[in-house]
Amino acid sequence: MTNMRRRNPEPPPLTPRVQFKPGVAKELLSELAPLLAEEGIDLDNGVPDLDTLQQAMNRAIERHNMALFTPVGKARQLAAATLRLVIEAIAENNTILAAAILDHAQPESPDNATATVAGCTGVALGLLDNWLSGHDQDAPARLGDQVRLPAGHWVGERAATDILVLARKGRAFSSLHQLITRQGGQHVLYGSALALAAATQAWSHGTNTPLSDLTRTIVL
Repeated sequence: MTNMRRRNPEPPPLTPRVQFKPGVAKELLSELAPLLAEEGIDLDNGVPDLDTLQQAMNRAIERHNMALFTPVGKARQLAAATLRLVIEAIAENNTILAAAILDHAQPESPDNATATVAGCTGVALGLLDNWLSGHDQDAPARLGDQVRLPAGHWVGERAATDILVLARKGRAFSSLHQLITRQGGQHVLYGSALALAAATQAWSHGTNTPLSDLTRTIVL
């Protein structure tokens, strides 16, 4: 069973490995087809020159990823609810439960039946950017300077440290690709939740607001 806490410092991330998964390219092209169509490219009716196609693919992939990490409606509600539960579990030192909640997030949820990894990560980073950079007028002044990760060693602590540095500049969400490339998707998920928990606890302590009450009003 996964535990967010570690007995020892987190080791450096492994070098990313390229894995071939049959059908993935075809599936991705199918998902990108509507975005490519908006670029004036219909792959069923021939392929433009490679440079034009590559530029269109880059823009389509960027928009596709942005949509995955920017959930709306029910998808955002599920992601926010998941993060609230994780924050409260960490505050209660129930780090096995916190990991189990995060592990319940799925790679995809076409029917919006459960939170997704991308949705939870994106919502957490977006909130941290707003809170710690000073763009959220409801956040305590200089909240970014007050946030510290909980004591001990954690899964995702390296990612969380990077995320806090970036969020103080309002750049965590825009650095998603670099974070995932450097740390790995699971560690960025755990790190973003850990950083959000630390920020929420600092907000709670600074305003004398019970954590459970605060999460319901700011983690949305």
